[in-house]
Amino acid sequence: MIGRITTLMTTAQVLSNINSLQDQLDTTQEQLSTGKTINQPSDNPYGASLAVSLNQNLASLGNYANNVTDGNAWASAASSALQSIQSMVQRVQELVVSASNGAMSPADLKATAAEVSQLTSAIKQAADTQYNGQYIFSGTATSTAPYSSATGDVFQGNTGAITRQIAPGTGLQVNVDISSLLGSGQSANDGLLLDTLRTITADMNGGSAANVADLSGAQMTNLQNSLSALGQLQATVGATQNRLTLASSQIQSLQNADTATLSNVQDANIAATYTTFTNQQAAFQAALKAGASIVQSSLMSFLTG
Repeated sequence: MIGRITTLMTTAQVLSNINSLQDQLDTTQEQLSTGKTINQPSDNPYGASLAVSLNQNLASLGNYANNVTDGNAWASAASSALQSIQSMVQRVQELVVSASNGAMSPADLKATAAEVSQLTSAIKQAADTQYNGQYIFSGTATSTAPYSSATGDVFQGNTGAITRQIAPGTGLQVNVDISSLLGSGQSANDGLLLDTLRTITADMNGGSAANVADLSGAQMTNLQNSLSALGQLQATVGATQNRLTLASSQIQSLQNADTATLSNVQDANIAATYTTFTNQQAAFQAALKAGASIVQSSLMSFLTG
């Protein structure tokens, strides 16, 4: 037996249809407003999960990119300081060659010694270079000047490595050990650069034949060894900069790929979404009019039946 369709049943069905269209319209309107097809997990559970994972990847890549930028700045500061030291050591080498030919008077030798002394101070100043408030040549003792004027030529830092995380499980050392070049001066008698520079200054001030012979012999050899060690440090810094450049390129590629995938997952096609919204809006208006007509007819049938 077919049951009687009552006015209440008709009204309920009309309202259900209208509410369904309203929900669809609200969803599409939200997509237009946010520009995204996923605004809550229920919109697309799998897509929402994938979007969370992609956003986490992008956050990690952003951190690695920041580390690369910081490492590049650190290495660039070191490279600039080492280039400055190289220029000054080469100038000292020129002065030693001039002083070694035996043609300088004692007064000329003392004047040359004064210039070497000034260059030595400038080299120590370059070794005290800072980046972002940190001493780049002090190892992990970044708050301590490696060659403080108060402690003479003795190295005050350490040989600890400063590293930056540039990829999952991959750290890169961005500092170099300048004490292997400069040493700790005459008190250490280590034959490294500061010890050599102080000895050169003393030889020039002494001015004797033995002093001049020492300049052209042992001290010239020490200077050449220092320039070789300096070249090795510069090569290390250069290799670090190359590695950071490569890491930056790889990170950028991964960021582009993840961003594109995230866009495909959650970004709305505005033109298509707007067309859908327009169609849904028209259907909603039509449903309202049809519903009003049906409900009115049902009410009249009830009153006249």
